[in-house]
Amino acid sequence: MAPETILERLLRLHPKAIDLSLGRMQRMLDALGNPERALPPVIHVAGTNGKGSTCAYLRAVLEAAGHRVHAYTSPHLVRFNERIVLAGREIDDPAFAAILEECEARNGGVPITLFEITTAAALLAFSRTPADALVLEVGLGGRFDATNVVERPIATAIAPVSIDHQQYLGDTLEQIAFEKAGILKPGVPGIVGIQDPRALAVIEARAAAVGAPLVRWGQEFSARSEGERLVFEMDGVRETLPRPALPGAHQLGNAALALAVARSVAGVLGNGAVDRARGLERAVWPARLQRLARGPLLGRLRSDWSLWLDGGHNEDAGRVIAEHVAGWRRAAPGAPVHLVLGMLNTKDPRGYLRHFAGLVDSVATVTIPGEQASLSAEDLAAAAGDAGVPAATAASVAEAVSRAGADPRAGGRVLVAGSLYLAGKVLADHG
Repeated sequence: MAPETILERLLRLHPKAIDLSLGRMQRMLDALGNPERALPPVIHVAGTNGKGSTCAYLRAVLEAAGHRVHAYTSPHLVRFNERIVLAGREIDDPAFAAILEECEARNGGVPITLFEITTAAALLAFSRTPADALVLEVGLGGRFDATNVVERPIATAIAPVSIDHQQYLGDTLEQIAFEKAGILKPGVPGIVGIQDPRALAVIEARAAAVGAPLVRWGQEFSARSEGERLVFEMDGVRETLPRPALPGAHQLGNAALALAVARSVAGVLGNGAVDRARGLERAVWPARLQRLARGPLLGRLRSDWSLWLDGGHNEDAGRVIAEHVAGWRRAAPGAPVHLVLGMLNTKDPRGYLRHFAGLVDSVATVTIPGEQASLSAEDLAAAAGDAGVPAATAASVAEAVSRAGADPRAGGRVLVAGSLYLAGKVLADHG
Protein backbone atom coordinates (compact mmCIF):
# COMPACT_ATOMS: atom_id res chain seq x y z
CA MET A 1 0.00 0.00 0.00
CA ALA A 2 1.28 3.50 -0.80
CA PRO A 3 2.41 5.53 2.23
CA GLU A 4 0.05 8.35 1.19
CA THR A 5 -2.96 6.06 1.60
CA ILE A 6 -1.88 5.04 5.10
CA LEU A 7 -1.11 8.64 6.08
CA GLU A 8 -4.60 9.65 5.01
CA ARG A 9 -6.03 7.00 7.35
CA LEU A 10 -3.77 8.04 10.22
CA LEU A 11 -4.81 11.66 9.81
CA ARG A 12 -8.33 10.70 10.89
CA LEU A 13 -7.21 9.25 14.25
CA HIS A 14 -7.33 12.62 16.01
CA PRO A 15 -9.66 15.58 15.45
CA LYS A 16 -6.79 18.08 15.71
CA ALA A 17 -3.69 18.41 13.58
CA ILE A 18 -1.76 19.75 16.58
CA ASP A 19 -2.46 18.83 20.21
CA LEU A 20 0.73 19.28 22.19
CA SER A 21 1.15 16.53 24.78
CA LEU A 22 3.60 13.73 25.50
CA GLY A 23 1.08 11.26 26.94
CA ARG A 24 -0.15 9.80 23.63
CA MET A 25 3.41 9.66 22.32
CA GLN A 26 4.70 7.78 25.33
CA ARG A 27 1.82 5.29 25.14
CA MET A 28 2.60 4.68 21.47
CA LEU A 29 6.31 4.19 22.16
CA ASP A 30 5.55 1.78 25.02
CA ALA A 31 3.42 -0.27 22.62
CA LEU A 32 6.35 -0.36 20.16
CA GLY A 33 8.84 -1.55 22.79
CA ASN A 34 10.36 1.89 23.43
CA PRO A 35 12.48 2.44 20.33
CA GLU A 36 13.50 5.86 21.71
CA ARG A 37 15.79 3.95 24.11
CA ALA A 38 17.62 2.18 21.26
CA LEU A 39 18.76 5.13 19.18
CA PRO A 40 22.28 6.18 18.21
CA PRO A 41 23.55 9.36 19.93
CA VAL A 42 20.90 12.06 19.51
CA ILE A 43 21.34 15.79 18.90
CA HIS A 44 18.00 17.52 19.55
CA VAL A 45 17.41 20.88 17.82
CA ALA A 46 14.69 23.46 18.56
CA GLY A 47 14.11 27.08 17.57
CA THR A 48 11.76 29.28 15.58
CA ASN A 49 13.91 30.21 12.60
CA GLY A 50 16.98 28.42 11.35
CA LYS A 51 16.62 25.07 13.10
CA GLY A 52 16.24 23.24 9.80
CA SER A 53 19.28 24.96 8.31
CA THR A 54 21.23 24.21 11.48
CA CYS A 55 20.30 20.53 11.15
CA ALA A 56 21.39 20.56 7.50
CA TYR A 57 24.82 22.00 8.37
CA LEU A 58 25.24 19.64 11.29
CA ARG A 59 24.35 16.60 9.25
CA ALA A 60 26.76 17.70 6.50
CA VAL A 61 29.61 18.18 8.99
CA LEU A 62 29.08 14.78 10.61
CA GLU A 63 28.81 13.06 7.24
CA ALA A 64 31.99 14.80 6.08
CA ALA A 65 33.65 13.22 9.12
CA GLY A 66 32.56 9.78 7.90
CA HIS A 67 29.62 9.25 10.22
CA ARG A 68 26.36 7.61 9.19
CA VAL A 69 23.65 10.08 10.17
CA HIS A 70 19.91 9.69 10.66
CA ALA A 71 17.89 12.90 10.35
CA TYR A 72 14.33 13.80 11.26
CA THR A 73 12.92 17.09 10.00
CA SER A 74 9.55 18.69 9.28
CA PRO A 75 7.54 19.74 7.44
CA HIS A 76 8.30 18.11 4.12
CA LEU A 77 8.24 20.04 0.86
CA VAL A 78 7.14 17.52 -1.79
CA ARG A 79 7.04 14.00 -0.28
CA PHE A 80 6.42 12.98 3.33
CA ASN A 81 9.38 10.59 3.08
CA GLU A 82 11.71 13.63 3.15
CA ARG A 83 11.19 13.84 6.90
CA ILE A 84 12.95 10.53 7.62
CA VAL A 85 16.55 10.08 6.50
CA LEU A 86 18.05 6.71 7.40
CA ALA A 87 21.85 6.67 7.51
CA GLY A 88 22.01 9.34 4.83
CA ARG A 89 19.18 8.16 2.56
CA GLU A 90 15.52 9.15 2.49
CA ILE A 91 13.28 6.28 3.58
CA ASP A 92 11.82 4.45 0.58
CA ASP A 93 8.12 3.83 0.05
CA PRO A 94 8.03 0.10 0.96
CA ALA A 95 9.92 0.62 4.22
CA PHE A 96 7.87 3.67 5.10
CA ALA A 97 4.57 1.94 4.38
CA ALA A 98 5.57 -1.09 6.45
CA ILE A 99 6.59 0.95 9.47
CA LEU A 100 3.42 3.08 9.27
CA GLU A 101 1.24 -0.03 9.17
CA GLU A 102 3.10 -1.50 12.13
CA CYS A 103 2.50 1.66 14.16
CA GLU A 104 -1.13 1.77 13.06
CA ALA A 105 -1.68 -1.79 14.25
CA ARG A 106 0.07 -1.19 17.58
CA ASN A 107 -1.93 1.99 18.13
CA GLY A 108 -5.20 0.08 17.88
CA GLY A 109 -7.33 3.01 16.72
CA VAL A 110 -6.69 5.13 19.82
CA PRO A 111 -6.60 8.91 19.22
CA ILE A 112 -3.14 10.17 18.27
CA THR A 113 -2.09 13.03 16.01
CA LEU A 114 -0.49 12.40 12.64
CA PHE A 115 2.75 14.05 13.75
CA GLU A 116 2.91 11.89 16.86
CA ILE A 117 2.39 8.55 15.14
CA THR A 118 4.73 9.41 12.26
CA THR A 119 7.37 10.56 14.74
CA ALA A 120 6.97 7.23 16.53
CA ALA A 121 7.37 5.49 13.17
CA ALA A 122 10.53 7.48 12.50
CA LEU A 123 12.02 6.57 15.88
CA LEU A 124 11.20 2.92 15.24
CA ALA A 125 12.95 3.07 11.86
CA PHE A 126 15.95 4.85 13.38
CA SER A 127 16.23 2.21 16.12
CA ARG A 128 16.39 -0.60 13.53
CA THR A 129 18.88 0.93 11.11
CA PRO A 130 22.54 1.18 12.18
CA ALA A 131 23.91 4.72 12.30
CA ASP A 132 26.35 6.80 14.31
CA ALA A 133 24.08 9.76 15.11
CA LEU A 134 20.54 11.09 14.89
CA VAL A 135 19.92 14.78 14.19
CA LEU A 136 16.41 15.26 15.57
CA GLU A 137 14.52 18.45 14.74
CA VAL A 138 11.66 19.59 16.97
CA GLY A 139 8.35 19.88 15.16
CA LEU A 140 6.69 22.65 17.20
CA GLY A 141 7.83 24.25 20.44
CA GLY A 142 9.87 21.73 22.40
CA ARG A 143 8.56 20.98 25.86
CA PHE A 144 5.52 19.00 24.68
CA ASP A 145 6.71 18.23 21.16
CA ALA A 146 6.53 14.58 20.12
CA THR A 147 10.30 14.50 19.64
CA ASN A 148 10.94 15.37 23.29
CA VAL A 149 10.91 11.75 24.42
CA VAL A 150 14.65 11.13 24.26
CA GLU A 151 15.79 11.20 27.88
CA ARG A 152 19.51 11.60 27.31
CA PRO A 153 20.61 13.22 24.04
CA ILE A 154 24.32 13.99 23.72
CA ALA A 155 23.49 17.64 23.02
CA THR A 156 20.57 19.98 22.55
CA ALA A 157 20.55 23.13 20.45
CA ILE A 158 18.25 26.14 20.32
CA ALA A 159 18.26 28.23 17.15
CA PRO A 160 16.92 31.82 17.23
CA VAL A 161 13.56 32.15 18.98
CA SER A 162 10.96 34.58 17.66
CA ILE A 163 7.20 35.05 17.58
CA ASP A 164 5.36 32.27 15.73
CA HIS A 165 2.66 29.67 16.46
CA GLN A 166 1.26 31.86 19.23
CA GLN A 167 -1.94 29.80 19.39
CA TYR A 168 0.11 26.87 20.69
CA LEU A 169 3.16 28.38 22.39
CA GLY A 170 2.03 31.70 23.90
CA ASP A 171 1.79 35.31 22.85
CA THR A 172 5.09 36.59 24.23
CA LEU A 173 8.69 35.89 23.31
CA GLU A 174 9.33 34.75 26.87
CA GLN A 175 6.52 32.18 26.77
CA ILE A 176 7.72 30.81 23.44
CA ALA A 177 11.33 30.64 24.66
CA PHE A 178 10.17 28.66 27.71
CA GLU A 179 8.56 26.08 25.43
CA LYS A 180 11.72 25.82 23.28
CA ALA A 181 13.90 25.50 26.38
CA GLY A 182 11.86 22.45 27.36
CA ILE A 183 14.30 20.26 25.41
CA LEU A 184 17.18 21.08 27.81
CA LYS A 185 18.23 18.07 29.88
CA PRO A 186 20.22 17.66 33.12
CA GLY A 187 23.94 17.40 32.46
CA VAL A 188 23.49 17.64 28.68
CA PRO A 189 25.18 20.58 26.96
CA GLY A 190 22.73 23.04 25.45
CA ILE A 191 24.14 25.06 22.57
CA VAL A 192 22.29 28.34 22.13
CA GLY A 193 22.30 30.37 18.92
CA ILE A 194 21.73 34.10 18.46
CA GLN A 195 18.88 35.18 20.75
CA ASP A 196 16.90 38.21 21.75
CA PRO A 197 18.03 39.02 25.33
CA ARG A 198 14.52 38.28 26.63
CA ALA A 199 14.57 34.79 25.13
CA LEU A 200 18.12 34.15 26.31
CA ALA A 201 17.19 35.04 29.90
CA VAL A 202 14.41 32.46 29.87
CA ILE A 203 16.68 29.80 28.36
CA GLU A 204 19.38 30.51 30.93
CA ALA A 205 16.87 30.28 33.80
CA ARG A 206 15.57 26.95 32.52
CA ALA A 207 19.11 25.62 32.08
CA ALA A 208 19.94 26.56 35.65
CA ALA A 209 16.76 24.89 36.92
CA VAL A 210 17.49 21.56 35.22
CA GLY A 211 21.29 21.64 35.46
CA ALA A 212 22.09 21.92 31.75
CA PRO A 213 25.46 23.53 30.94
CA LEU A 214 25.10 26.15 28.20
CA VAL A 215 27.32 27.06 25.26
CA ARG A 216 26.03 30.45 24.10
CA TRP A 217 26.49 32.61 21.02
CA GLY A 218 28.49 35.71 21.92
CA GLN A 219 29.88 34.14 25.10
CA GLU A 220 31.28 30.63 24.64
CA PHE A 221 31.36 30.84 20.83
CA SER A 222 31.09 33.43 18.07
CA ALA A 223 31.47 33.85 14.33
CA ARG A 224 31.93 36.64 11.83
CA SER A 225 32.39 37.10 8.10
CA GLU A 226 35.75 38.17 6.74
CA GLY A 227 35.49 38.56 2.98
CA GLU A 228 34.61 35.18 1.55
CA ARG A 229 35.44 33.32 4.76
CA LEU A 230 33.73 32.58 8.06
CA VAL A 231 35.81 33.01 11.20
CA PHE A 232 34.55 30.81 14.03
CA GLU A 233 35.85 30.96 17.62
CA MET A 234 35.15 28.58 20.50
CA ASP A 235 37.13 27.57 23.59
CA GLY A 236 39.88 29.99 22.64
CA VAL A 237 40.40 28.29 19.26
CA ARG A 238 39.87 30.17 16.00
CA GLU A 239 38.99 28.44 12.73
CA THR A 240 38.84 30.13 9.33
CA LEU A 241 36.29 28.29 7.22
CA PRO A 242 34.45 28.69 3.90
CA ARG A 243 31.32 30.80 3.77
CA PRO A 244 28.17 28.73 4.41
CA ALA A 245 26.70 27.11 1.31
CA LEU A 246 23.19 28.46 1.95
CA PRO A 247 22.67 32.09 0.88
CA GLY A 248 21.76 34.90 3.24
CA ALA A 249 23.62 36.75 5.97
CA HIS A 250 21.46 35.01 8.58
CA GLN A 251 23.02 31.69 7.62
CA LEU A 252 26.23 32.71 9.37
CA GLY A 253 24.44 32.30 12.70
CA ASN A 254 22.87 28.98 11.73
CA ALA A 255 26.21 27.64 10.50
CA ALA A 256 27.97 28.83 13.66
CA LEU A 257 25.39 27.09 15.84
CA ALA A 258 25.98 23.85 13.94
CA LEU A 259 29.74 24.27 14.27
CA ALA A 260 29.42 24.82 18.02
CA VAL A 261 27.32 21.68 18.33
CA ALA A 262 29.82 19.70 16.27
CA ARG A 263 32.68 20.90 18.46
CA SER A 264 30.70 20.13 21.62
CA VAL A 265 30.04 16.51 20.60
CA ALA A 266 33.46 15.83 19.06
CA GLY A 267 34.36 13.53 21.95
CA VAL A 268 31.50 11.21 20.96
CA LEU A 269 31.25 11.96 17.24
CA GLY A 270 34.74 12.81 16.11
CA ASN A 271 35.02 15.71 13.67
CA GLY A 272 37.84 18.09 12.81
CA ALA A 273 38.30 21.47 11.17
CA VAL A 274 38.52 19.88 7.71
CA ASP A 275 35.21 18.10 8.26
CA ARG A 276 33.58 21.29 9.48
CA ALA A 277 34.84 23.17 6.43
CA ARG A 278 33.54 20.50 4.06
CA GLY A 279 30.20 20.40 5.85
CA LEU A 280 29.68 24.14 5.46
CA GLU A 281 30.32 23.85 1.73
CA ARG A 282 28.15 20.75 1.18
CA ALA A 283 25.02 21.55 3.18
CA VAL A 284 21.77 21.43 1.21
CA TRP A 285 18.43 22.72 2.47
CA PRO A 286 15.80 23.43 -0.21
CA ALA A 287 13.44 26.42 -0.25
CA ARG A 288 15.72 28.61 1.81
CA LEU A 289 16.66 31.39 -0.62
CA GLN A 290 17.07 28.68 -3.22
CA ARG A 291 17.78 29.65 -6.82
CA LEU A 292 15.83 27.42 -9.18
CA ALA A 293 17.91 26.11 -12.06
CA ARG A 294 15.21 24.44 -14.16
CA GLY A 295 11.49 24.04 -14.59
CA PRO A 296 8.49 25.54 -16.35
CA LEU A 297 8.43 28.83 -14.44
CA LEU A 298 11.89 29.68 -15.73
CA GLY A 299 10.46 29.49 -19.25
CA ARG A 300 8.39 32.56 -18.38
CA LEU A 301 11.50 34.66 -17.74
CA ARG A 302 14.26 35.90 -20.01
CA SER A 303 17.62 34.17 -19.72
CA ASP A 304 19.21 37.07 -17.81
CA TRP A 305 16.57 36.85 -15.06
CA SER A 306 16.61 34.48 -12.06
CA LEU A 307 13.92 32.76 -10.01
CA TRP A 308 14.26 32.28 -6.25
CA LEU A 309 12.27 30.36 -3.66
CA ASP A 310 11.98 30.78 0.10
CA GLY A 311 9.63 29.19 2.65
CA GLY A 312 10.13 31.57 5.59
CA HIS A 313 6.76 32.69 6.93
CA ASN A 314 7.00 34.78 10.12
CA GLU A 315 8.07 38.33 10.87
CA ASP A 316 11.67 37.48 11.65
CA ALA A 317 11.92 35.49 8.42
CA GLY A 318 10.53 38.48 6.55
CA ARG A 319 13.22 40.65 8.09
CA VAL A 320 16.17 38.45 7.11
CA ILE A 321 14.82 37.79 3.62
CA ALA A 322 14.24 41.52 3.07
CA GLU A 323 17.82 42.16 4.18
CA HIS A 324 18.98 39.74 1.49
CA VAL A 325 16.82 41.49 -1.10
CA ALA A 326 18.35 44.79 -0.01
CA GLY A 327 21.74 43.22 -0.75
CA TRP A 328 20.54 42.41 -4.26
CA ARG A 329 19.53 46.03 -4.65
CA ARG A 330 22.90 47.32 -3.56
CA ALA A 331 24.76 44.93 -5.86
CA ALA A 332 22.62 45.70 -8.92
CA PRO A 333 20.72 49.00 -8.38
CA GLY A 334 19.04 48.93 -11.79
CA ALA A 335 17.81 45.34 -11.68
CA PRO A 336 14.16 44.87 -10.66
CA VAL A 337 12.95 42.56 -7.89
CA HIS A 338 9.40 41.19 -7.91
CA LEU A 339 7.82 39.28 -5.02
CA VAL A 340 5.24 36.50 -5.43
CA LEU A 341 3.65 35.75 -2.07
CA GLY A 342 1.39 33.09 -0.59
CA MET A 343 0.78 32.53 3.15
CA LEU A 344 -1.29 30.45 5.54
CA ASN A 345 -4.06 32.09 7.53
CA THR A 346 -2.25 31.26 10.79
CA LYS A 347 0.59 33.65 9.92
CA ASP A 348 1.04 37.42 10.25
CA PRO A 349 1.37 38.80 6.72
CA ARG A 350 1.62 42.40 7.88
CA GLY A 351 4.54 41.63 10.15
CA TYR A 352 6.26 39.67 7.40
CA LEU A 353 5.67 42.23 4.65
CA ARG A 354 6.45 45.44 6.47
CA HIS A 355 10.16 44.79 5.96
CA PHE A 356 9.68 44.88 2.18
CA ALA A 357 8.19 48.40 2.05
CA GLY A 358 9.95 50.37 -0.71
CA LEU A 359 12.21 47.41 -1.45
CA VAL A 360 10.50 45.48 -4.25
CA ASP A 361 9.08 46.63 -7.58
CA SER A 362 5.86 44.67 -7.23
CA VAL A 363 4.07 42.15 -5.07
CA ALA A 364 1.69 39.56 -6.52
CA THR A 365 -0.36 37.56 -4.02
CA VAL A 366 -1.64 34.03 -4.68
CA THR A 367 -3.83 31.51 -2.91
CA ILE A 368 -1.74 28.42 -2.16
CA PRO A 369 -3.27 25.68 -4.32
CA GLY A 370 -4.75 22.76 -2.44
CA GLU A 371 -4.29 24.29 1.02
CA GLN A 372 -7.49 24.86 2.97
CA ALA A 373 -5.60 27.01 5.48
CA SER A 374 -4.25 29.37 2.81
CA LEU A 375 -5.01 33.06 2.97
CA SER A 376 -6.89 34.06 -0.14
CA ALA A 377 -4.96 36.12 -2.64
CA GLU A 378 -7.43 38.95 -1.99
CA ASP A 379 -7.01 38.94 1.79
CA LEU A 380 -3.24 38.72 1.44
CA ALA A 381 -3.21 41.68 -0.96
CA ALA A 382 -5.27 43.69 1.53
CA ALA A 383 -2.82 42.83 4.32
CA ALA A 384 0.06 43.86 2.10
CA GLY A 385 -1.57 47.24 1.54
CA ASP A 386 -1.98 47.65 5.31
CA ALA A 387 1.77 46.96 5.65
CA GLY A 388 2.62 49.70 3.16
CA VAL A 389 3.43 47.28 0.36
CA PRO A 390 0.90 47.63 -2.49
CA ALA A 391 0.00 44.28 -4.03
CA ALA A 392 -2.11 42.86 -6.84
CA THR A 393 -3.66 39.40 -6.89
CA ALA A 394 -2.73 36.69 -9.37
CA ALA A 395 -4.62 33.52 -10.24
CA SER A 396 -1.47 31.39 -9.97
CA VAL A 397 2.25 31.52 -9.42
CA ALA A 398 2.73 31.05 -13.15
CA GLU A 399 0.61 34.11 -13.92
CA ALA A 400 2.49 36.15 -11.30
CA VAL A 401 5.88 35.12 -12.70
CA SER A 402 4.78 35.94 -16.25
CA ARG A 403 3.60 39.36 -15.11
CA ALA A 404 6.91 40.03 -13.40
CA GLY A 405 8.82 38.83 -16.43
CA ALA A 406 7.12 41.45 -18.59
CA ASP A 407 9.30 44.05 -16.90
CA PRO A 408 11.62 45.21 -19.74
CA ARG A 409 14.64 45.85 -17.54
CA ALA A 410 17.61 43.47 -17.51
CA GLY A 411 18.83 41.14 -14.78
CA GLY A 412 15.62 40.94 -12.79
CA ARG A 413 14.84 38.59 -9.95
CA VAL A 414 11.54 36.99 -8.97
CA LEU A 415 11.22 35.70 -5.41
CA VAL A 416 8.40 33.25 -4.59
CA ALA A 417 8.01 33.33 -0.82
CA GLY A 418 5.85 33.28 2.30
CA SER A 419 5.17 29.59 2.92
CA LEU A 420 6.87 26.22 2.90
CA TYR A 421 3.62 24.82 1.53
CA LEU A 422 3.79 27.17 -1.45
CA ALA A 423 7.48 26.33 -1.87
CA GLY A 424 6.60 22.64 -1.93
CA LYS A 425 4.06 23.20 -4.68
CA VAL A 426 6.69 25.01 -6.76
CA LEU A 427 9.37 22.38 -6.15
CA ALA A 428 6.97 19.59 -7.10
CA ASP A 429 6.86 21.12 -10.57
CA HIS A 430 10.58 21.86 -10.72
CA GLY A 431 12.26 18.62 -9.77
